[in-house]
Amino acid sequence: MSLLEKFERYPLTFGATAIEHLPRLSEALGGKVEVYAKREDCNSGLAMGGNKLRKLEYIVPDAIASGADTLVSIGGVQSNHTRMVAATAAKIGMKCVVIQESWVPHHDAVYDRVGNILMTRLMGADSRLVHEGFDIGIRKSWEDAIRSVEEAGGKPYAIPAGASVHKYGALGYVGFAEEVAAQEAELGFTFDYIVVCVVTGSTQGGMIVGFAAQDRADRVIGIDASCIPDQTRMQVRGIVDKTADLVGLGRAVREDEIVINPDYAYPAYGVPSEETNAAIRLAARTEAMITDPVYEGKSMQGMIDLVKKGFFPDGSKVLYAHLGGAPALNGYSYYYREG
Repeated sequence: MSLLEKFERYPLTFGATAIEHLPRLSEALGGKVEVYAKREDCNSGLAMGGNKLRKLEYIVPDAIASGADTLVSIGGVQSNHTRMVAATAAKIGMKCVVIQESWVPHHDAVYDRVGNILMTRLMGADSRLVHEGFDIGIRKSWEDAIRSVEEAGGKPYAIPAGASVHKYGALGYVGFAEEVAAQEAELGFTFDYIVVCVVTGSTQGGMIVGFAAQDRADRVIGIDASCIPDQTRMQVRGIVDKTADLVGLGRAVREDEIVINPDYAYPAYGVPSEETNAAIRLAARTEAMITDPVYEGKSMQGMIDLVKKGFFPDGSKVLYAHLGGAPALNGYSYYYREG
């Protein structure tokens, strides 16, 4: 029985996402571990898709029921999340206000005019640039935006950064765990590990609850990209506890079931290291799988390094969760101008 049976879902995605074998990447990493990818980046026709849509499917029914006319959210300048909120608003016929804060110390000349923010504006969202630094918590600028919609006579529906601390924000990734189990039954084998990027927390948090129901949450390896791992862990812990209670998991999730590796987030949130860039190039040149410098490049870097270090026992089958985010590459074009 699904943990999500009692929750309403508004379809924004194509359905179950593909699991793709990555033989050339596996071979490039020594051939001792079999790497697969679950393609959350190809999950929808809405503005290039991505993991946030899986979350928003469980949030939209509440937004509609509230009588709101405007979705209000927040992210960085190159936020995948605000792109997906803008896409969702366009799809369901609501207005959209998004705050785009200066979360990344990155100064490419076109950074605030291409990629995610370009698509966000193209879909009609009111995108407001605010010069504030990075934080995963509740932001004053977001609260101000909610108030501004009310003052203009609108009815806002508030969606926090990454949809993460929203009551229903992690449900989609509880569903991810159930979806993986169904696909494993078809594939005829079980994945030994799942590797996923973590920043605001509800993607990994939802996975932890979903896989806890299968008694393998400790196999979800979160690769931190926030560079503030203590705050991120605290936020994931809170999301896990609230979501486990919400879905009726029936037990507490243990501390050892929340695995977050902080070793690959350097030098800062949204700034790729040379190792991140090497990982992006390797994935692109072996499998034509495009990852980004903010999220997937760092989780790819983490997975590659963990394979090389022997963290995964020989013969392990590792599922890499590709959450999307490739549009952000456009804002970092100087790094990759020669490939």
